[in-house]
Amino acid sequence: MSGTTGKLGRRSFLQTGVAAAGGLLIGFYLPERGKLLAQGPFGRGPVALTPNAFIHISADDIVTLTVHKPENGQGTETSIAMLLAEELDCDWKKVRTEFAPVNPDLYGGATQGTFGSQAISTSWTPMRRTGAAARDMLVQAAATKWGVDKSMCRTESGSVINTSTNARLTYGSLADAASKLPVPNNAAVKDPAQFRLLGKPMKRRDTAVKVSGQATYAIDVKLPGMVYAVVLRSPVIGGKVAGFDATKAKAIPGVKDVVQIPEGIAVVADSTYAAIEGRKVLDVKWDEGANATLTSAIIRQKLMDLTAKSGAVGKTAGTGEAALASAAKKIEVAYEAPYLAHAPMEPHTCVADVRADSAELWVGTQIPGVANTDAMRIAGLPANKVKLHTLYMGGGFGSRGGGAYITEAVGISKAVGAPVKLLYTREDDLQHDRYRPTSYARMAAGLDAEGWPVAFTGNIACSSFSAQGLQNGLDREGVSGVADTLYSIPNVLVQYHEPGIDIPTNYWRSVGHSQNTFFMEGFIDEMAAAGGKDPVELRRKLLSAPAASRLLGVLNLAAEKSNWGKPLPAGRFRGVAVVNCFGSFNAQVAEVSVTAGKLQVHRVVSAVDCGMVVNPAGIVQQQQSAIVYGLSAALRGAITIDKGRVEQTNFHQYEPLRINEMPVVEVHIVPSTQNPGGMGEVGTPAIAPAVANAIFAATGKRIRRLPFSSNPLA
Repeated sequence: MSGTTGKLGRRSFLQTGVAAAGGLLIGFYLPERGKLLAQGPFGRGPVALTPNAFIHISADDIVTLTVHKPENGQGTETSIAMLLAEELDCDWKKVRTEFAPVNPDLYGGATQGTFGSQAISTSWTPMRRTGAAARDMLVQAAATKWGVDKSMCRTESGSVINTSTNARLTYGSLADAASKLPVPNNAAVKDPAQFRLLGKPMKRRDTAVKVSGQATYAIDVKLPGMVYAVVLRSPVIGGKVAGFDATKAKAIPGVKDVVQIPEGIAVVADSTYAAIEGRKVLDVKWDEGANATLTSAIIRQKLMDLTAKSGAVGKTAGTGEAALASAAKKIEVAYEAPYLAHAPMEPHTCVADVRADSAELWVGTQIPGVANTDAMRIAGLPANKVKLHTLYMGGGFGSRGGGAYITEAVGISKAVGAPVKLLYTREDDLQHDRYRPTSYARMAAGLDAEGWPVAFTGNIACSSFSAQGLQNGLDREGVSGVADTLYSIPNVLVQYHEPGIDIPTNYWRSVGHSQNTFFMEGFIDEMAAAGGKDPVELRRKLLSAPAASRLLGVLNLAAEKSNWGKPLPAGRFRGVAVVNCFGSFNAQVAEVSVTAGKLQVHRVVSAVDCGMVVNPAGIVQQQQSAIVYGLSAALRGAITIDKGRVEQTNFHQYEPLRINEMPVVEVHIVPSTQNPGGMGEVGTPAIAPAVANAIFAATGKRIRRLPFSSNPLA
C-alpha cells in the first residue's frame, strides 16, 4: 500500500492478504489523501484523517478489528466495531478490537485520531465497504467449496449457509480459502432495512475492562528500570528559566536527577511522590517575560477595544449595517466568555523510553500521528525508529493531541537515559493547559415594525483556535456558530479580530461553537423579547428555509417533548437553544428554578438529528456527557489571569458539576436516512444559552457573561 494519489478505484480501496497467523486479512485504503484533506467533511476544512483499518478472521471464528480511532471515552471501539460486524454478518460476541499503530500510509499519519466529532462520519462508508467485501469473499469461498453459485448462499452470525441444503460453514473454516480470492469490485453494502446491529442500543465494549480495573492507561504502565518525573514550569505563561539550584531537590530521598528541558526543570525520582517533593524545594530564578503584568482585565479591555472597530469579514449578506440603521427598532448588546481549561479527570501522563537508536511511547492521545511526530522531533529519530502505543484516555476534550506532555516525557527520557513516566498533577493540568480562548462579541439587530429581525451584525474578538493560522485575517472557528448560522435574516455582517494575546489556546469540546452558540442563542432570545415573540415561534420563523429543515426538526421535537408553552409547576421556567455543528443538529430546552439567587437546573430535554444512528445508547451517553461538560463550564468555569499567572489551581477553584446539581436529561433522536454526522461535541454548545434563557424567563435578568456565577441572580 502506497501513499500515491490518483483516481479512487475499487482495487485501490480494498486490499487483501494472508495474516501471519493465517486466516483472512482485509484492509482498506484511501489514496486521495491530498484531495480529502483539502475539502474536508461538511465543508468545515481539512478532514480529520485518511481512514484505514484491517479485519482479521482467524480459524477459531474470532474477528479482530484494528481500530484507527483512539477511544476517548466516546465509544469508538463499540461503534466502529458495529459497522464492521453489521456488514460482515459476523457473531458480535466474537468481535475483538485493538488500537492501530501509527502508520502514515495506512492510518493517515499526523491526522490519525479522534477529534472534530468525525470518528463515525469518516468511517461510515469505508468500514461498511470493507465488511461487505470480506463477507462477499467468504460467500464465494463457501460457494466454491459446495460447487454452487454464490447466489445460493447467505450469511448469518458468522457463517455461510447453503440455502438449498441448509449446510453451514463458519467464517473461520473459510478464512484461508477466502484470503486467496480477488477482492470484489462491487460488493454491495446492506440496505438499512437489513440492519441487525446498527440502530440498536449496544453495551460499550470498553465498559467491563474499565470498571474492573483491567483497562490500561498511561499511569498504569510499568517498565523495568523506569523512573518517575514531574516538571516545574514557569508560573508566568511564556516565562523561561533564568537559573536554578538543585541542591535541596537532590537531597530529597528518592530523587535521582534534576534536568533542564525547554519546558522547565524536570525532577526525576524513583517515585512520583519523591519527584513532587523534590520539585517543591527547587530554587529557581525565572525570566517572567512579556506576560509578567498581564491580567484578565487587560485582556478584556483589549477585546472590547477591538470590537469597537471594523474587523476581518466572516460573513456579509444584504446591506448589513445600512439595514440595521434603517430598522424600525434596534438592539445592541455585548456578550463574553472566559478562558476555559479542558480539565479531564485523568491528568496528562506519558511513558517514554528513548534509546540511542529507537524510542517507544505509551500514552493516551487523541491524535497518535501528531504525538508520534512530536516524539520523533525531540528524540531526533526517523519514523521507523519510534513506536507509539495508543492507550485509553480518561477524557481529553481536545487537549490530548500532542504537545508538551509528549515532548517533555521524550526529552527527559533522552536526558537521563532511562524509561520515564511523566505525570501532571491537577495543578499542572489546570495552570499549564492550552486553553479555550476568551471571547468578546458586540451584537446588534434591527427589527421591522412587526417585530421580525431584518438585520444582524456581530463583531467578535477571540484568539485563534487553529494552529494553521488565519486566512485573510479570519479564524473560522472564532466565528463558527455566528457566521454560519442557519437563521434566515436578510441583512448580515459578521466580523472578527485576532487580538494577538500570548496565551496558548487550543480546541475545546465543540470549539468555537462552545461560546458563539451562547452568544447567538442568547441574542436570538433578546430579539424575540424585543419583538414580542415567543422564543420558539421566532426560531421557527427564522428556520423556515429548506436548508434549515433538520435544525427546525429538532427544535420542534424538543418543544414537543418539553411541553413548550404549557404550564409548569410554580417556580419553574424554560429556556431554549439550538445548534448545528459537526454535521449534526441539536435543540435543548432547559427547565430551571431560581430561589433566593440560587440556580437549579432540573431538567434538560435534548433532541438530536445526527443522521443514521449506529448505537443509540452511545448517542444518549454522548448527549449526557456533553451537557454535563457544558453545564459545568457555564455554571462556574473560568480561567483567570493575574500578573501572567493562571489563578486556578485545582477543582476547588475550577469546580465541575456536582452530582446533586445534575439535571434529568432526556434525549430524543430524530430518525434519519442521512449519513452520520458527529456526536461527541454537538451536545455541549446549547446548554449554556438554554439555561441562560430560562434564567431570564425566571428572573428577568439577561445573562450575557459566562460563567453564570459572575452574574448575581438575587
